Amino acid sequence: MVGKHPAQELHEFGSGQDRVPVLVSIYGSSIEVDVMAFGVGLSIGTVNTVCATAADRAGKYPPGRRGAPPTTWRTTLTFDSSGTARVGRIPRHGRVITEFADLTQRAAPVARVGHRALSAADLIATVANSVLEEVLGKAPAGQGSRPDTGIAVTHPAGYSANLVTDLRTALDGVGLGRAELLAEPIAAATWLQAQRGPLMPGLALVYDLGGSGLDVTLVRVGAGAPSNPIVGIPQHSADFGGRAFGGLVAGKLRRAPDGPVVSRVVDDAGAGELRTEHITASLKLVYRCLRIADVTMADVDRVLVVGGAARPPEVAQVLAEQLARPVTVAPDPERTIADGAAIAARQSVLAQDSAAHRHHVLADLFRRVTRVAAL
Repeated sequence: MVGKHPAQELHEFGSGQDRVPVLVSIYGSSIEVDVMAFGVGLSIGTVNTVCATAADRAGKYPPGRRGAPPTTWRTTLTFDSSGTARVGRIPRHGRVITEFADLTQRAAPVARVGHRALSAADLIATVANSVLEEVLGKAPAGQGSRPDTGIAVTHPAGYSANLVTDLRTALDGVGLGRAELLAEPIAAATWLQAQRGPLMPGLALVYDLGGSGLDVTLVRVGAGAPSNPIVGIPQHSADFGGRAFGGLVAGKLRRAPDGPVVSRVVDDAGAGELRTEHITASLKLVYRCLRIADVTMADVDRVLVVGGAARPPEVAQVLAEQLARPVTVAPDPERTIADGAAIAARQSVLAQDSAAHRHHVLADLFRRVTRVAAL
């Protein structure tokens, strides 16, 4: 088909909630049919919330949305007098709700809006609902009924079954019953497979260095990986990450009780040295993760580095040198988990469109467009 410009038409086939958008491309007597599927991925961290979209070649943005949607928000919530939630705003006056994204840190309700007591899980669901409405350009509860759009919301791999259930219940409560829940390292591995695949069967170590902590997880990748590919027990520590490193820098600048402040700033070289020490010290968490899974670095095929605090080059350099394994880092590692979740959400839409259903929906389509092409 090289050098030819096809006639393209967008159709919807099926009925009710089973209506499927289809792009029909006609090259003379040849016909190509693409079932359109969109995925939206959400990563809600303690510091930032990131949203990403994945689409097939038929379209770049979510249905009904023009232009690139926003991608990153501060994980904060405010409520106006009507109870409407706003994400990412820090007003000069009024209450701002923060530090609710880690469900392992809180159990009791953490906010009251009107007559409603909102738990941490409820607040996370509120963030998801508000962000999705902004990205999709419409209420996600209505969007969730579309068979062409999938939504995946990520969570730490270390969450217990009860915490995942709490989050599931909260999402259902805001109308996101069809949104999938996906462990963060599995979303990251999905991005790895999509961007660097096909991968040989093996083990990947996901090193997730975020603003509030470090998570290390072993994940099986490649053909034959199980539906739950996590190996061993994911490890978490708040001793490493953006905030911990900030505290380390502040400690270097703090005035000693019996001496003057030597410097009020840390130059690039000094910050690089501190970060190298910081990442080197974090390797104890990596080795603990390996030990619990009863494997060694010789069994690991690659290291995938994700998280907003993983941008500085010293992070990947230290890991590559100390672990002696190929290290993969996305251009913006803060987006990797959300990107992987979006890819997984789109794959789920395509998987749900079974061969039998697709044949039923598209049978009439082929007959109709074949008649059109013959004219």
